[in-house]
Amino acid sequence: MASIYDFNVTEMSGEELPLEQYRGQVLLIVNTASNCGLAPQFKGLEDLYKKYHDEGLVVLGLPSNQFHQEKADDEATHDYCQRHYGVTFPMTKRVLVNGDEEDPLFTYLKQTAGHGRIKWNFTKFLIGRDGRVLNRFAPVTRPETFEAEIRDALADR
Repeated sequence: MASIYDFNVTEMSGEELPLEQYRGQVLLIVNTASNCGLAPQFKGLEDLYKKYHDEGLVVLGLPSNQFHQEKADDEATHDYCQRHYGVTFPMTKRVLVNGDEEDPLFTYLKQTAGHGRIKWNFTKFLIGRDGRVLNRFAPVTRPETFEAEIRDALADR
């Protein structure tokens, strides 16, 4: 079976980002959409990233236009996220999260975490230091509500 560390994503800059480089860290992987009513969650994600990054938390935003709520292109998404929410965590080029052409990372996350299809933007996956999927959070679950789980994952060495 594959591991989370077997996957690569592509940063908005076009640079390949192997998830292997995050081995031993806690990952919070989120499918994002700038025009979504849940976009204010960017602030909560950024707050967690700033608060716990030095302890090993990496928030990884993967924009998706699967639900037709993303900006026209990656540059517009990047500018919006920085201007409105001060996002500094890594963001990738847009991906598909469902269907025949979905990003292989999301195929893996859905199979590993269960619950099947991604139903909406801002589905969140918490990955432990050992690469295991610890939890899948619903789109409406605000990031600050599972901060204790993040702290527990960071404490697990």
